[in-house]
Amino acid sequence: MKLHIIDEAERCLKCKKPLCQQGCPIHTPIPQITQLLLENRLMEAGEILFANNPMSAVCSTVCNHENQCEGHCVLGRKSSPIHFSSIENFISDSYLDRMEVPKIEKNGKKVAVIGSGPAGITVAIKLALAGYKVTIFEERSKIGGMLQYGIPEFRLSKSMIDRYKKKMEELGIRIRPNTVIGSAIVIDNLFRDGYSSVFVGTGVWRPKAIGIKGESLGNAYFGIDYLRRPEAHQLGEKVAVIGMGNVAMDVARTALRHGAKEVTLYARGKRISASSQEVSYTKLEGADFVFGKAIESINEAGPMFKTSIFDENNKVIGYEEKLDQVEADSVIICVSQAPKNKLVLTTDQLKTTEKGLLLTDENCMTTHEGVFAAGDVVQGANTVVHAVEEAKRAAEGMIRYMEREENE
Repeated sequence: MKLHIIDEAERCLKCKKPLCQQGCPIHTPIPQITQLLLENRLMEAGEILFANNPMSAVCSTVCNHENQCEGHCVLGRKSSPIHFSSIENFISDSYLDRMEVPKIEKNGKKVAVIGSGPAGITVAIKLALAGYKVTIFEERSKIGGMLQYGIPEFRLSKSMIDRYKKKMEELGIRIRPNTVIGSAIVIDNLFRDGYSSVFVGTGVWRPKAIGIKGESLGNAYFGIDYLRRPEAHQLGEKVAVIGMGNVAMDVARTALRHGAKEVTLYARGKRISASSQEVSYTKLEGADFVFGKAIESINEAGPMFKTSIFDENNKVIGYEEKLDQVEADSVIICVSQAPKNKLVLTTDQLKTTEKGLLLTDENCMTTHEGVFAAGDVVQGANTVVHAVEEAKRAAEGMIRYMEREENE
């Protein structure tokens, strides 16, 4: 591993205008990191990575690198791009346990973080390092959000989340598990109890229904629910997956690991929204892909499809009259997710879009004074690195807000 990443670092051209850095949503200083590695300054490289992206150890594993840093590498135009993901993973993984938590003088202000996914963890770490007393409220028993309950173990080890939990505790971050904000405790209670600001990073955990007949049958499931506890489901040997996004890929690969013999993914068009790497793994592990099938309904035998009619540009322009019954033991719907609405229903002035996503301004503040939000609950389902990038802006906005409040 070490020899491999040194070879990769030596291939880096150290471009004056690094396109790889521009292609990274969080603008990781890639040439600087590769140079530090070559100079055996591992901990310094790790410190820079962590300061820029506290979730660097996670992003190096789960990011869509071929469309981001590695996809923008100039060497990729004629040969193989620098595999910076391997370099970043080696450095960040080594640094995470060895980093020394600084002694931070607390400023006496308290901050509440609702949700412990990538956005919540990022905000909590940033604010703790800035001297704020942070409490995370997590509705489940373990932290991590989508990292814990949405990304399968074979893509991201749960031990990684445990390591982050330990580091956050060293930073003095308090964690309240099994606590739902919007039930016994509401956002207004947090301000009543002295929190200077509140961050919402609750993600999108409400599966989007297609609105077809049969979605409530015992052989129908939603992808995000299945990934939360796959061992609790008895899918049978033949599984139909509706959708071809990253969640659908995770569902297909997980189903194959939990006893399914045949897994087929269906899409109404000819486009795959998942990353090419995830698609390659899914095909390699034995899943099949069928295009031009729009689900019409679900019955006890499986899904019923309409066959799409395409024009010369592969755009769906209609459907054939005959319906196609597919035999399957289970049907898993993976089309999209939306936020739960507990917070909105229990908080005055908290406004959303038509899709239920929280409205925020340029500082990531919601329509409720002192309440900030970032990640999927604002943008909809997206990648970990995009959540982190936005959460950094939210942390900065919260600090400016609290400093302004103190000076007024």
